[in-house]
Amino acid sequence: MQLMSLPQHQLSCGNQTLDLSVPQVMGILNVTPDSFSDGGQHQQLNQAIQHAERMIADGATIIDIGGESTRPGASIVTLAQELERVIPVVEALSKYNVVLSIDTSQPKVMQQAKQAGAHIWNDVRALSREGALEMAAELAVPVVLMHMRGEPTTMNQLAQYQHVTNEVLLELKQRIESALQQGVLAENIIIDPGFGFAKDTAHNLKLLNELWQLQQLGFPVLSGLSRKRFIGAVTEQADATHRVIGSVTGHLLSIQQGASIVRTHDVRETVDAIRVWQAMRNA
Repeated sequence: MQLMSLPQHQLSCGNQTLDLSVPQVMGILNVTPDSFSDGGQHQQLNQAIQHAERMIADGATIIDIGGESTRPGASIVTLAQELERVIPVVEALSKYNVVLSIDTSQPKVMQQAKQAGAHIWNDVRALSREGALEMAAELAVPVVLMHMRGEPTTMNQLAQYQHVTNEVLLELKQRIESALQQGVLAENIIIDPGFGFAKDTAHNLKLLNELWQLQQLGFPVLSGLSRKRFIGAVTEQADATHRVIGSVTGHLLSIQQGASIVRTHDVRETVDAIRVWQAMRNA
């Protein structure tokens, strides 16, 4: 592991700006019945708003709203279902002083979400669905390109690498080039190594240890390992809600290697850990 300083980067998010030279915390808001850790807990609009309010009070600067579970074996979600889950939440939270991210691969969901007040497109499929590249260029919003192979239903069979970090770098570079060629602005691109997606425990640990290498691509890095299965494997915690400390530790290791954004279920614990890390650095 190599310790890195965070890149100097101002991310323009509509009428707000995120300073990525300091760690930013993205709180997870799943409005799904079947997400692996918190499925069904925030399906009702009032539940979603209350949870978002708690995360904002705890220090989240970004709220990531997802209407489709991408865990292995998750149910297929139609466009209409995803819109019904996501758009009312965006409309309600657009009144708050927080950046709103949409965890979706559907171009039309992002289009309507932006109209409702969303700022960032977080795509686990890295704009690979039909029309996604064109929509990203048209909307001109920040986009998170995440590394994954296949689909959630097939990704576990594709977790085969000679050198996981090198291959993730190469495959992310290909998605970046496709986005740039389509007209997505370089200053709007964020990359995510995709912990847990088409990667086993050994792959995830190797990738976490070498996360600093993603800096060579020249884009801000998002790390999302919150409560993932490999954290449970290392800590011997089968229950995802018992993986908080392991997740916070992984996110701190990510930040030390240059990650600008960490995506977490556990905002208060992550913010506290970052504050201790920052105080140590400034002492």
